Order: sequence, then C-alpha cells, then structure tokens
Amino acid sequence: MKSRRRREQVITALCTVFAVVILVALLFPTYWMVQTSFRVGREINTFPPVWFPREVTLSSYVKLFGSPHEEASLPFREYFRNSFLVAVLSGFFSIALGTLAGYAFSRFEFRGKRNLFLSVILMRAIPGLALGLPLLVLFKRVQLVNTLSGLILTYTMLNTPFVIWLMEGFFADIPAELSEAALIDGCSRWRALWKVDIPLAAPGISASAIFSFLLSWNEFAIALILTRTPASRTLPVGLFDFVGEFFIDWGGMCAAGTIILIPVVVLTFFIQRWMVRGLTFGAIK
Repeated sequence: MKSRRRREQVITALCTVFAVVILVALLFPTYWMVQTSFRVGREINTFPPVWFPREVTLSSYVKLFGSPHEEASLPFREYFRNSFLVAVLSGFFSIALGTLAGYAFSRFEFRGKRNLFLSVILMRAIPGLALGLPLLVLFKRVQLVNTLSGLILTYTMLNTPFVIWLMEGFFADIPAELSEAALIDGCSRWRALWKVDIPLAAPGISASAIFSFLLSWNEFAIALILTRTPASRTLPVGLFDFVGEFFIDWGGMCAAGTIILIPVVVLTFFIQRWMVRGLTFGAIK
C-alpha cells in the first residue's frame, strides 16, 4: 500500500515538473519579447545576454506612438486601426454567415446536405497561404488589392467554414422541441431563432467570435501578399518596417509585438469561460 502511494507521489511530482518545464518553455519567448521592448539598444545585442534589463526605457514605444515632444517614426497607429477594423468586421461577417448556415445544416433536411457540409469543412482544411496567389490574381481584376475590403472578404471566407462547423454541432445539441414550441405559440421561424436558439447558442457564438478575431488579428502571409502601402497594412505586416537592409530594430519590433499581444491576452482572459464552454459543449462534444 505504501509503495503504491509512494509511486503515485513520484508520478505526480514528475508530471508537475514536466508541466512547469513546458510552461516555462512556452512563456519564455513572451517574457523575452516584453523585457527587450524596454531595454536600451546596447543591452539588446550584448553577449552573454542580459536576462533582466539594467536600464529601462520607453524609447521603443515612442517610436510607435510618439510623444508630446516627438512624432512617431512609423505609422503604427494606422496599422493598429487597420488590424482592428479588419478583425472586427471579418469576425462579424463570419459569425453572421456561419451561425445562419450552421443553423440550417442542423435543423433542415435538403438534398446534398451531407456533401455540401463536407465541402465546407474541406475548405477550412486548405492552407490560407495556398490561396494567396489565386486571390492576388482575382483581386487585381476586381481592384481589391491593397484595400481593407479585400482583407475583410478574404478573412471572412477563411473563417466562415470553422464557424459553420462549430455552430452546426452546437445547434444540434439544442433540443429542437424548444423552437418548435415557439413556432406553435405563433412565432415565425426567424423570431424563434432570435428568441430561442441564438441565446442558447451564445457560448458557441462567443467562442467562434474569439477565434475568428484572433485568426484575422494574427494573420500575416495573406496580408503580406494583398497589401502594398501603410494605408492597408495590418500589424503583423507592419513589423517588417523594423527590418532594414543592414540593421534590425529589435527593440521596436518587440515593442510592436507586445502591443499586438495585449488585445489577445485581454480578450482571452475575460472570455475564456465562454471559449471553453463553447468548444466542449458543441461540435467537439
């Protein structure tokens, strides 16, 4: 009995140590990025590396946002605005289209339903980068290259299949009798959807919205292909402004990376309960 308990304690201790090592390995790049953004230039490139900044400076952030006495050296605010608009609008359209399509797949029977649903899922399996060149050729013809509208349309197309897949499973777990009772009471199909099904599907919608926002916020490859000027660039593409021919501004790049990370952390922290519930109660159930 004692040997078994001792063995369990050893296994628990080893699992704890392993989890701590993995956690440190995952968090260390973030720590290094954040503390590098506050370093002076001579400390960034020193060897052996300085693990904790000896001098703290905000000069890297002044380059991004400026100060009362100095203008920003980069159009970072414009990049931030572009990323925010693209992520929010593409997320909104993805949720609107994906929720309605997921509801239709879960509630209605029609010819070719299974094949159509599988086609939608397979669309999500295509790497976004593989669509970069075809989209560039197509958008050149319709004059959507180097526009926010082109990015919004692209990210909506990429995110909607995921939303359909998640919401179809979520609506399938909501008893159809609830909306049928509303129909018997005189509600139209649309009113039953908005008054009954949508409130019950709120966790799934929240999870879909978060993932759609994050995928659009962090996407780099397609934005690099479809944008040319600061007027349409997003934050991930804007990081290239810190890479010169002979020099890389690591402080500025890390400061920009820290700013990009903040909305992701805040959004995930406040809505993580909805994320977990939405992913475990719906299609992954």
